[in-house]
Amino acid sequence: MQSTEFLPQPAPSTAPETAQATQNRKADHLRACLQDDVQFRQVGSGLDRYRFEHCCLPELDRSTMDPSTQFLGKPLRAPLLISSMTGGTDQAEQINMRLAAAAQRWGLAMGVGSQRVAVERPEVRRTFAVRSVAPDIPLFANLGAVQLNYRYGLAECQSLVDWLEADALILHLNPLQEAVQTKGDRNFAGLLDRIADLCAQLPVPVIAKEVGNGISRAMAEKLLAAGVQAIDVAGAGGTSWAKVESVRALDPKQRRLGETFGDWGIPTAECITAIRQVAPTIPLIASGGLRNGLDAAKAIALGANLAGLAMPFLHAANESDSALDFLCDVLIAELETAMFCTGNRTIEDLQTRGRLQLQ
Repeated sequence: MQSTEFLPQPAPSTAPETAQATQNRKADHLRACLQDDVQFRQVGSGLDRYRFEHCCLPELDRSTMDPSTQFLGKPLRAPLLISSMTGGTDQAEQINMRLAAAAQRWGLAMGVGSQRVAVERPEVRRTFAVRSVAPDIPLFANLGAVQLNYRYGLAECQSLVDWLEADALILHLNPLQEAVQTKGDRNFAGLLDRIADLCAQLPVPVIAKEVGNGISRAMAEKLLAAGVQAIDVAGAGGTSWAKVESVRALDPKQRRLGETFGDWGIPTAECITAIRQVAPTIPLIASGGLRNGLDAAKAIALGANLAGLAMPFLHAANESDSALDFLCDVLIAELETAMFCTGNRTIEDLQTRGRLQLQ
């Protein structure tokens, strides 16, 4: 990869969004996800096309199921990730604190929402500052990769990691969302070189993540060559950010774009299997349309190391701590039941011996 040290910074294609506008947009996103129909309808995650081969005699004691694992060197009680969602508002602060405390209680990983708003408005950093209630979990910082083309660099990324006390940095890739978003940041030119430059200098792993439209095999190969150390496929089938931006758009053209591309993307299951063909050992997160522990078990049997869920956690966190605890409990129970009924006691067993049939 070409070094970006002397590459000129591209000029923004639109007038830069103000810090207040960024914060308002975050509030709009949260409201849309909680109140509007912004889910994929025509395209699913693809996990429903797979069925486990049932084992009528597992020769296991159900109480001995062990879903524990590790991700990026940190232990987890179960291979579940509370996917990146929100931050920057008072409501987001309450949700993030609840999510992080639940992750700590249940031994899960967590990613925060995009921290760009906290760079522009340092007073809202508290809405992301969850390490105090989750000292032991794998915790991931988050920034839109395109911001590397808008005057963000190593210093800003390092600061996000430092004040969050994060174990890795998620760079989310969202060209469709930016194309639909009013005044979106749409200059993705030369971005791969900037990602490579960041990966070479940042002392924590960089995770490349889509936001619900999927990462293809070809794109995964390029990202891995650039130095990305983990991938979150974030495929189609769950929340459609094109629909989210369409809901909040005041411009009729942007609203129409979101409606047209509301079901655009690569199903999650296809992303997992395609990437595993070229990267058999890269830490891989499966997210995008996962709704229960059976979906998580299928994703892991297909080759993922972690299963990420967002919408189910968001609605539970918006309700109460007890709703979150119930969700965590039932997700792990569903995962363990799938393991038990396929004769697999550990996550490694499920990854290597979980028999999935394509329907």
